Amino acid sequence: MTAARTRRAGGVATLAMALALSGCGWQGLNSIPLPGTQGGGPGSFTVQAQMSDVDNVERNSRVRVGDVNVGTVSEIERQGWHALVTMTLNGNVVLPANATARVGQTSLLGSQHIELSAPTDEAPQGRLTEGALIPLASSGAYPTTEQALAAVALLLNGGGLGDIQDITEALSTAFTGRENDLRSLIEQLDIAIGHLDDQTDDIIATAESLNDLVGQIAEQKPVVDRALQTIPDALAVLRDQRDTLAEALVQLGRFSALAADSVNQTRESLVAELKDIGPVLQSLADAGPALTRALSFLPTFPFPKETLTNWMRGDYANLTLVVDLTLSRIDQGFFTGTRFECNLTWLELQWGRTIGQMPSPCNQNVPPPGGNPLVAPYRFDQGR
Repeated sequence: MTAARTRRAGGVATLAMALALSGCGWQGLNSIPLPGTQGGGPGSFTVQAQMSDVDNVERNSRVRVGDVNVGTVSEIERQGWHALVTMTLNGNVVLPANATARVGQTSLLGSQHIELSAPTDEAPQGRLTEGALIPLASSGAYPTTEQALAAVALLLNGGGLGDIQDITEALSTAFTGRENDLRSLIEQLDIAIGHLDDQTDDIIATAESLNDLVGQIAEQKPVVDRALQTIPDALAVLRDQRDTLAEALVQLGRFSALAADSVNQTRESLVAELKDIGPVLQSLADAGPALTRALSFLPTFPFPKETLTNWMRGDYANLTLVVDLTLSRIDQGFFTGTRFECNLTWLELQWGRTIGQMPSPCNQNVPPPGGNPLVAPYRFDQGR
């Protein structure tokens, strides 16, 4: 009886000590460290994880890495609209600093735990150490048994599983007797997809060009806005001038009819005139070299362009003059139209010079071989 009383007394003392250590935070056995859990040995360290929902995870829940218990949940508290889970891990746990934390379930009807693992969508970085915090973006939860059963129930009851037979029968009815057409369709689709695959670069280039075009239009947005504001006014003007435009088109049609009728009536005359103008154009073409030479003379009149450089030599010019000082030439140049007209000419005539070679009013009363040279016959000895 003494030994039994001693054991009972020791148990009561142990329970009293645990209550004393926990103080007012007693919330059942999970509120105190339990024997046999992981994360309490030499070198152990504490990390935290932000999680949107911890489901049924409680204190002293297991922390696992690859289905191996490596730690224990030591604290769960609310931080804003999510939970902050504090975990104590064994000292030999090696995880990257960007590790992920998920709420998992040991088996179909097993308990829940925290599953730590390396990230799968990015390369591992650093190492998870004392005081590390796994952010909310790197946490999550695996589907629970309740969620899986709810999804199966939705599929079986309202997910359209019973319609699969109807769909299969409808497809069978639609394709019965059309196997060759279906095979040809699949082959044509394969060819079309192959062509599209060959044109991938062109399609990409077209999309890029379209993107550049849209960019240019976006840069010209003020101009486009102004154009869009102006177009309604222009359309309103066209609407107001609709009758005038219609009348103009009618008159244009009438003019076209008149022009066609005129061309039809004058067609033969126009063809004849074109035929007659042919020789004229031919003569003009034949006179092309002479016309060209004449045009070269006009800009430098009275000196031909071809000999202009022979006349103007640097700072001096060469000039050859033929001076006619005959009495008839002086009379014509200085006294024509005066009361002394023809006096010098008649004097020269008296000296024996033939006046008939030069047109002059003085020739009117000159007997042959004189007279007006414009109407008098030409003589080979004239002027000698």
